[in-house]
Amino acid sequence: MEISGIISAIVIGIVIGVLGRLVVPGRQHIGVLVTILVGILAALLGSAIAAGLGVADTDGPDWIEWLIQIALAAVGIAALDRTRGRRH
Repeated sequence: MEISGIISAIVIGIVIGVLGRLVVPGRQHIGVLVTILVGILAALLGSAIAAGLGVADTDGPDWIEWLIQIALAAVGIAALDRTRGRRH
């Protein structure tokens, strides 16, 4: 992977992580870096799922792929927040 691919993965991860965090109701007790990491993982996994479903490359915006990525980020953030809440 080239440096431009890494930078774009980080930027997409930030956006997906923030959008996923906005979907989860209430205040989350996880940090910004964890949100970014969850977003990056959700973006990569969501792209793979969308490719497997055949909806990754469309003529316009890839709305279904983005929705999958945001949903995965929201689930990841909610799961981490829930486990973190039990520790405190």
